[in-house]
Amino acid sequence: MTDLTKYLSPTSTMDCDNHAIQAQAERVTAGLGNPSMRATALFYFVRDKIRYNIYSPFHLLEHYRASWILDRGEGYCVQKAVLLSALARASGIPARLGFADLKNHRMPYKLLHERETNQILFHSYSVLYVNSKWLKATPAFDLRMCQRQKLPPVEFDVLHDAMFPPEDLDGNPFVEYTQDRGFFDDVPLDDILKARTELYGAERIELWKKTYGNRPTN
Repeated sequence: MTDLTKYLSPTSTMDCDNHAIQAQAERVTAGLGNPSMRATALFYFVRDKIRYNIYSPFHLLEHYRASWILDRGEGYCVQKAVLLSALARASGIPARLGFADLKNHRMPYKLLHERETNQILFHSYSVLYVNSKWLKATPAFDLRMCQRQKLPPVEFDVLHDAMFPPEDLDGNPFVEYTQDRGFFDDVPLDDILKARTELYGAERIELWKKTYGNRPTN
């Protein structure tokens, strides 16, 4: 049997031993002894209670620390995946991170104009070990955002992978996965920044470093 101990232990970003993380995991899973029920509750907490914000600080490892993300109450896909994985570990559910490249065919015009591409590199999701199998769980887009933009929310039934669907609610192209980056025990920040610099350009990355931390949070 695979040793899952390391997937229950804290890392530099998944600080599942942090008091706030442990307390939040306990609140969300109170009275839920079944791992499937705990995983489900944690997924929907992160999906809907942690607002999706693509304009989040992104260039320092501290920006991916689960307790920092929980305190902010918002984050983009990597940050929300880290938080879900940390909460899962704090709740006794082995967890890690998965990464993939994708194209968002429903990317808002403003964001598309800023990036000049709908390609997203190192999109992240949680990978939870429940009922003797690893399941991918994507908590990125919160329900309110999905309703506002008329996008299909990702649902997690603890039986199948919960990933972005290929079509939106009207049957138009939505998310196209283009490359699987594999699974990681922690955030590969150097790899992420290198890939994004190559795609978007160093000047644009430096501009985002300066401005994203100054965006309003609501």
